[in-house]
Amino acid sequence: MSAPEFHVVGLGNAIVDVLAHAEDTFLVANGIEKGAMTLVDEARATELYDALGQTVQVSGGSAANTIAGVGSLGGKAAFIGKVRNDQLGTAFTHDIRSLGVAFDTSAADRGPATGRCLIVVSPDAERSMSTYLGAAQDLTPDDVDVEVISRSAITYLEGYLWDPPAAKEAFLKAAKAAHDAERQVALTLSDSFCVDRYRDEFRDLVKGNVDILFANEAEIMSLYQVDTFDEALQAVRGEARVAALTRSAAGSVIVVDGEVHVVDADKPSALVDTTGAGDQFAAGFMFGWSTGRSPVECGRMGSICASEVISHMGPRPEVALAELVASKGL
Repeated sequence: MSAPEFHVVGLGNAIVDVLAHAEDTFLVANGIEKGAMTLVDEARATELYDALGQTVQVSGGSAANTIAGVGSLGGKAAFIGKVRNDQLGTAFTHDIRSLGVAFDTSAADRGPATGRCLIVVSPDAERSMSTYLGAAQDLTPDDVDVEVISRSAITYLEGYLWDPPAAKEAFLKAAKAAHDAERQVALTLSDSFCVDRYRDEFRDLVKGNVDILFANEAEIMSLYQVDTFDEALQAVRGEARVAALTRSAAGSVIVVDGEVHVVDADKPSALVDTTGAGDQFAAGFMFGWSTGRSPVECGRMGSICASEVISHMGPRPEVALAELVASKGL
């Protein structure tokens, strides 16, 4: 097998994030569920955008954020996702390519607008998301570049992609292409409500298609329908070869072939916005994994990347993660 050209290729929703600070009273007044990701239509997205007032707009989308992190770590990365050839689509394409990421999925010239996620950040740094998928949900198997997949050490799949049927087919095509090329497949569960919708299918994926599973505490407990993290940990030990489970300030737990490694969180300089914490943890972990680091080193790299992104607004790093990780002795 030839050496991979890319450390990671990500498949996910190509979305522009619109961030704003607001009190919890804003969430109540506008019917937004705190801490959750809710899918909305274009009319609802416009209504909330108008209500938010001052915002910060940055290219986002869970897997795209992760791929941006891999690029910031000095890794070679690629992304597959769908935008419309409109203003936000152009911005998304410019932003991700400016990081050195290969992004060649053709933009749609008709149909829904480029997707956007309206993120309300509460005073406690919790984020509540209202997502209009728009063109992102029109990703199809034809958009999956099998050559790119086969040249990537890890193919990273975003759980949110399991919603649209055509994107689900693209997801499965990519996983098969990766395994046919003897590469690895990683999956992030994305959101506990997403897990609630597709629990049985995700369980089947974890057992049969996925080499590396990413989940936070709520997501892994939802996957196995248990009341404690320890119960979920024991369950995933029996089903996933590698699982990287994040627990916010309590750090992370890494499972590899049944062995459990506990990794401390990296304390941020300030807690400003938790958007993208899990995405950047996955970036650090996968870059470490694809470059032969130990499970604990991979977990530490993930923690350092997550710590950087929660210290400021927005889901993508504001400093070179390669230099930050090196400064911590990794």
